[in-house]
Amino acid sequence: MAWRGGSGPGSPLGPALGAERMPGMVAAPSSSSSSSSQGRARARDRNNLLHRAEFLSLNQPPKGTQESPTSSSSSRKGGTSTSDGAPAAPRRSSQQLPEEDCMQLNPSFRGIAYSALLAIDISISKRLGVCASTASSWGSARSMVLLLGLTGHGLPWVAGTLLCLMRSSTLAGQEVLLNLLLALLLDIVLVAWVQKLAKRRGPFDVAPGALDYLTLDLYAFPAGQASRAAMVAKFLLNHLVLAVPLRVLLVIWAGLVGLSRVVVGRHHVTDVLAGFACGFLQFRLVEALWMSSNTCQMLIAMW
Repeated sequence: MAWRGGSGPGSPLGPALGAERMPGMVAAPSSSSSSSSQGRARARDRNNLLHRAEFLSLNQPPKGTQESPTSSSSSRKGGTSTSDGAPAAPRRSSQQLPEEDCMQLNPSFRGIAYSALLAIDISISKRLGVCASTASSWGSARSMVLLLGLTGHGLPWVAGTLLCLMRSSTLAGQEVLLNLLLALLLDIVLVAWVQKLAKRRGPFDVAPGALDYLTLDLYAFPAGQASRAAMVAKFLLNHLVLAVPLRVLLVIWAGLVGLSRVVVGRHHVTDVLAGFACGFLQFRLVEALWMSSNTCQMLIAMW
């Protein structure tokens, strides 16, 4: 009977059984298995932290190491290969990141303290610059403050010392005046040299005057007038017999000269303090190199 075989071509079970028995045939994957594998892949992507939005920048190469379009196209067309025949890795540019884009994550305590003190110095100096221009709060007193600062300039002191030296008739006076002239010239040279090394600008955009160009007092650190005032005051206090009121006035004058340079916006507070320190050091140096009366007489005779 036809129904007992069940495997004939006319039987409805024949094609199914024949398909099972035919060697080399693979059953097609079902839609349920493919959807489950895609779901697992999406779950892995969600669990991967690097695929989150806040971590996407970690997968991007730095700007300086990105491959240029010309090099990538040339490597696709005919890339180089190593000695064993393996394709070489694409060459990337070694351009470094700009310095302003780099961030120092672990600054030293010294650097933090220096930056804080520098910011405080600039802030205080700007607040004290009340005569920096005619439009400032004390702009009407700018001319008087500039005149006070002129009393500590090097050129008037050098000219005045030379005039007094030519008119002096005593050996003691010539000795003191000649050493004072040496101290003034030494102060101008040393301050100009230190300013050239530091090259620090003032807190305000105040251009140097004509006398500043003559004495090479072009930068802010250290303050030349403050250095000169401290050195001259210390020199006169040690080598001249003065009454107590005059000694007090001499110290006040030196302090006001230094303060005037901050008020007109030409120097910072630290510039003036450094100028005072330089003045005292120069006085010590002149005392160590003090020229005797015989040496002064010889120099005067040669002149």
